[in-house]
Amino acid sequence: MTRTRLELEAQEGARLAPYAQRSAESRGRAHAEPPHPFRAEFERDRARVIHSRAFRRLEYKTQVFLNGTGDHLRTRLTHTIEVASISRTIARALGLNEDLTEAIALAHDLGHAPFGHSGEEVLDELMRPHGGFEHNAQSLRIVELIERKYPKFPGLNLTWEVREGLRKHVRFYEKPEASDGDAFPSPSLEAQIANLADEITYYSHDLDDGLDFDLITPEQLSELHVWKESCEEVRGHFPDLEGAELNSYVIRCIIDRQVQDVIATSTAGIGAAGVKSVDEVRRQPEPLIRYSPERLAANRALRRFLYQNLYYHPEVAAVNQRACDLLREVFHAFVAEPARLGEHTAQRIKTDGLHRAVCDYLSGMTDRYLIEAHARFCGASAV
Repeated sequence: MTRTRLELEAQEGARLAPYAQRSAESRGRAHAEPPHPFRAEFERDRARVIHSRAFRRLEYKTQVFLNGTGDHLRTRLTHTIEVASISRTIARALGLNEDLTEAIALAHDLGHAPFGHSGEEVLDELMRPHGGFEHNAQSLRIVELIERKYPKFPGLNLTWEVREGLRKHVRFYEKPEASDGDAFPSPSLEAQIANLADEITYYSHDLDDGLDFDLITPEQLSELHVWKESCEEVRGHFPDLEGAELNSYVIRCIIDRQVQDVIATSTAGIGAAGVKSVDEVRRQPEPLIRYSPERLAANRALRRFLYQNLYYHPEVAAVNQRACDLLREVFHAFVAEPARLGEHTAQRIKTDGLHRAVCDYLSGMTDRYLIEAHARFCGASAV
């Protein structure tokens, strides 16, 4: 039996919690389009993100370890897919709109620079006199302006609700800022879930990759509450597990504990707030999707550990430093010779300025494409 969009919207209305964002109640798109006969609005958004060039390029962008240095290490794309998976799990448990949550999760890193957070820091440094660079803002810029898929408008023309989620995508301990005339202090619960799922995901997979790459050890982790409690649980059920098998199952347990904590804490917070609609959610002074205080403290300790022992590990830092040197050199090369920019990028020089156009071009590059560009401009070099 064929299900029409109207039937899908009716099912959403019956199934979702009153404070969920329904597709039929979307604020719409910047450029009016006729509705799809068989897909709800956020389903369309999810498909548009998946079919974008920016999404495909995530496969060749660094997460923490330079892309290509290990077959099993996460890339920006695999990270994004994991965020989407965890987002759907939490959204389903809370009776929220899974399609909206997933669309935001899939789009949240579209604007990330090559070479991971190190590349982002370099672009921000280079762009400081010209407005700076921040990958969340760049993700929004990509879906609103840079992607070219449709003849009648720039960007992907995503719904207001997905773009809201990208504007408000921040770290769990930072309060989102209002922008674009948006007076709401908080985004939808679906957007809040995508935001927190990002945290859960990179904690777990950075531990996994760090252990797999022998940059951190279980012995170093043994004093961390997040690791210790899950390790004890796994050993209680599987006392014979050792090595990589044990580590993998402990990390699985860590993810499960994180997700369960968010679901339980958020359920209590939503109930205590008494919200009855998505706009009541948006008027809340603080996000309702959150960790318990105990889990938040444990995660902050884990974050400190990762920065001290993994993200700035000499083997990681040395490769990242060389990659960032390449990024600086290519940036200056394009500024000196803007004729080398692609046609569509060059068109934005008049409206956005040379440096912003160059930043757009470089931030969209994959790791390997930027290395190739450096070889063309500056001669071959190793990373």
